[in-house]
Amino acid sequence: MTRFFKIVATLEGLSLLVLLFVAMPLKYIWDMPEMVRTVGMAHGVLFIGYIILAVMLKIEDAWPWKKFLIVCAASVVPFGTFYIERKYFSNKA
Repeated sequence: MTRFFKIVATLEGLSLLVLLFVAMPLKYIWDMPEMVRTVGMAHGVLFIGYIILAVMLKIEDAWPWKKFLIVCAASVVPFGTFYIERKYFSNKA
């Protein structure tokens, strides 16, 4: 389950970066909103999956509340999921 969480965390982090630094400028600078819809939907699905997997791992691995809240909060900060993956999951398979 940890390996799958790492994959989803990476994809969620990438989708946030694409949304913020590619899709949003296309929408507001070049008046091209199409990419926001597509990337936004993908990011939303990945975000929900990330949170669900974090809850499952909290229960399965008996995470302390502090770790769980940090992992969840990192999903809304650009590059946050990459930091969490390195700090908490770099030595796990």
